Amino acid sequence: MNDFNIRQIFNCGQCFRFNENPDGSVSGIAFGKFVTFTQESEYNEFWQHYLSLDVDYAQIKREIIERFHGDPTIKAAIEYGSGIRILRQEPWEMVCSFIISQNNNIPRIKKIIAEMSRVYGEPIEGGYAFPTAEALYHAGIDGFAELKMGFRAKYVYDAAKKIVTGELNLDEVRLSSTQDALSLLQNVKGIGLKVASCALLFGFEKYDVFPIDVWVRRVIEKYYPNGLDIDALGEYAGIAQQYLFYYERYTNIRERTSGALG
Repeated sequence: MNDFNIRQIFNCGQCFRFNENPDGSVSGIAFGKFVTFTQESEYNEFWQHYLSLDVDYAQIKREIIERFHGDPTIKAAIEYGSGIRILRQEPWEMVCSFIISQNNNIPRIKKIIAEMSRVYGEPIEGGYAFPTAEALYHAGIDGFAELKMGFRAKYVYDAAKKIVTGELNLDEVRLSSTQDALSLLQNVKGIGLKVASCALLFGFEKYDVFPIDVWVRRVIEKYYPNGLDIDALGEYAGIAQQYLFYYERYTNIRERTSGALG
């Protein structure tokens, strides 16, 4: 299948509950179901939707290159991460997960989320579902102590509280314009522009957001020293961001590894 690579999809920083198996497949939990994905599998309608297999990524790539005016960096990034697709993930999980991601590394994020799911999520075949906002709200901040979330605990609690009380409605976020959706999410304590942008990109199908983290900032400084007009990148700016993120992160890892071996 063109424009589809399981390893790239699950290693581009968009989800935290999947791990690669020795045979190259990936296994994890999504929407309360344990699932294993392989490069060759055929998927039912539910998982096709989750994997965005119904989206024409060839057309998206052409649009991105056009928006970048044929820039060689984005061309190289798209080629390098050609199999990336944005997953359609559960909105609450994305809001909560990217709060936890603040000033954190991926192994620790995964560990916190796995333990939080074990303690407060419903048991399912193969593990535990992601805990509901109600479960985390009733656990309270004190209940998060054993999870070692640190300063993030009060932010997760505030998000859960706002959802349970109706102050934050995730359906309203989904149906709002991107700018209004960003504002709605940033009403939660501890959610700034980057966390809100990540949640919208990976949980609400807002592909025009462009989250800027340390890796993306490095890309902009390295390849676009005169600046990058993000507003001009159009409706697929967030997908372009994923190609750039993956390209910079993994080419740097490869270069460091090659240097160490040399």
